[in-house]
Amino acid sequence: MDVFFQNGSLSVRRLKEKDKPLLAKWLSNPKVLEYYEGRDQPFDLEKVENVFYAADDEEVKCIIEYDGQPIGYIQYYELDEATKGEYGYGPEKVFGIDQFIGEVDYWNRGIGTSLVTSMTEFLINQLHADIVVMDPQVWNARAIKCYEKCGFKKVKLLTEHGLHEKEYRDCWLIEYRE
Repeated sequence: MDVFFQNGSLSVRRLKEKDKPLLAKWLSNPKVLEYYEGRDQPFDLEKVENVFYAADDEEVKCIIEYDGQPIGYIQYYELDEATKGEYGYGPEKVFGIDQFIGEVDYWNRGIGTSLVTSMTEFLINQLHADIVVMDPQVWNARAIKCYEKCGFKKVKLLTEHGLHEKEYRDCWLIEYRE
């Protein structure tokens, strides 16, 4: 399956070899890195290869397209038992998602809200997720507001959970339940 879903102008498809230069472009832009990975972690093609194209990854890696143009990246994965335990979950089927819009001209246009809503619906309806989670950094109010618009709720403060720009930062565990 190459295209996972389409919602109007928005679609999500599987990551391909030809996407390496796009990821390198997006992840060397300080505006994007401020929110994803950190401005001290710019990517080149080699780093893209190592991080996004490793064969043993659990994540399903995808490209976000808008009107047929690649504009960003999203990945989803089922949480392993250890992570579920850390977060306080039991036998539920829990999926996590991570995403960024790499083309900054597409920021603040409601695309992120549509993306997160569509991906959440895909995971629940197609992959039978009970819960969908994310762990945005506490300071990222813009992202948290977007996720809350999509029906996610803050459930747990994860102290010093994410390394960002040489500092461990607090994150919110947020969840969506049907």
